[in-house]
Amino acid sequence: MTNAVELRNITKFFPSSNVLANNNVSLEVRQGEVHALVGENGAGKTTLMNILYGLHPPDSGQILVNGEEVQVTHPDDAIRLGIGMVHQHFKLVPSFTIAENIMLGMEPNRYGLLQKRDEAEQVRALAARFGLPVDPNARIRDLPVGMQQRVEILKALQREAQILILDEPTAVLTPQEVKELLAVVRNLAERGRTIIFITHKLVEVKDVADRLSVMRGGRMMGTRDVATTTIPEMASMMVGRPVLLNLDKQPARPGDVIFACEDVTVSDASGIPAVRHLSFEVRTGEVLGIAGVSGNGQTELVEAISGMRPIDGGRLCFAGQPITHESVGQRRNRGIAHIPEDRIKIGLNLQTNLDENLVVSRYKWPEFNRLGFLIRSAMGRFAASSIKQFSIAAARPGGEIATLSGGNLQKVVLARELAGNPRFVIANQPTRGLDVGSIEFVHRALIAARDSGAAVLLVSVELDEIMSLSDRVIVLYRGEIAGEVDPQTVTEEEIGLLMGGSRLVRNP
Repeated sequence: MTNAVELRNITKFFPSSNVLANNNVSLEVRQGEVHALVGENGAGKTTLMNILYGLHPPDSGQILVNGEEVQVTHPDDAIRLGIGMVHQHFKLVPSFTIAENIMLGMEPNRYGLLQKRDEAEQVRALAARFGLPVDPNARIRDLPVGMQQRVEILKALQREAQILILDEPTAVLTPQEVKELLAVVRNLAERGRTIIFITHKLVEVKDVADRLSVMRGGRMMGTRDVATTTIPEMASMMVGRPVLLNLDKQPARPGDVIFACEDVTVSDASGIPAVRHLSFEVRTGEVLGIAGVSGNGQTELVEAISGMRPIDGGRLCFAGQPITHESVGQRRNRGIAHIPEDRIKIGLNLQTNLDENLVVSRYKWPEFNRLGFLIRSAMGRFAASSIKQFSIAAARPGGEIATLSGGNLQKVVLARELAGNPRFVIANQPTRGLDVGSIEFVHRALIAARDSGAAVLLVSVELDEIMSLSDRVIVLYRGEIAGEVDPQTVTEEEIGLLMGGSRLVRNP
């Protein structure tokens, strides 16, 4: 079978972070196949694909497209060669509409005048063609992350790429959206398109890919046929050791109620109630999981609890004290930690260095502040300790973090939020977009916080994660509690019914 893409002996070194991202890497991708590229965060997968797409020049090596050596020095070169890329971190204009983002640079016009109606109709037709419906007139800044990812995919498909690189395309999608996307990917391959599918979700590899290539530490570890490779074998190739895909934890020992949500109502950005008269409690020493399809009020609820969004009615209490009108800072001073769902926009500031990101929530502490001046040496020591404790690869005290992989960025957030033994940890989609090794690390960190006496509120659209980590589970549907279940006894079918708005009816 003809190779659509061949990368030969690609090497890429980043002097600013002293990282050898790609070390003599070779990869062959066949015409019309779905080729999964897997590996831990920081393994070099995205760097390799950025080189293919013209975002980074290789230090050495060759790129061949359809059997011919090519020079790809800019994304324009890649697009001319029929290569498209959907990035893990969105590259959309927030103030533009969906149609304006998808058609950017390709706008229909007549006599130099933009044809808005034609633009919207073209986007509707594109969305219908690939089974990914959107509202062309909606603005990006008002969309949930799952819909933004859909726009990125449509933007690449609009340019009719014959070779499509998808970098973690399902990281922010619901299970239903994932199923739809995988069907689209298979359909594209069957029509002759070549798909390079970067993912950390090995179940997806089994579902959609023909072959997989595994990278580790900047090197290519090998290529396998997916049909003859098991998920544990894939995980072992990625990490270099056996991986515990199912968490082994001790039973919870819940204590007193530390947080209570009492008849709370919260509105979304449009002023429409997203959470309706919600009441629940979280105890010390337990993980309470909140399950549900994305968009059922989880984001608004977490923002209300953390202090980022006001509530319209009801009361929030922490350790028996009302905190309804307290600021984010006041809540953090009480011992409330927040791992946000979007580590780039909310969790971190990529324009500052590692040390400042780690102490941003405690820069007024005497340990880091003297007479209003930051103590840089203390910040550096804290950063060095965090790097060691949380295994933050490619990071150094005082160093920039913009070049860190997604998994290592998440570890920076964890290091900051779990430092100081918080009493209540809000973990919103804590493993979104992470590889199996990083997921294992995050899960262990959350259970360790629980076992040390903290209360953990886990919000996740990953049903396996909810079932594995939680001691109790409540299911949200349209901003209300559809039911509370025991993860030890509930079936996936039963919890799926609750997620869809049905009620459980059990025989006595």
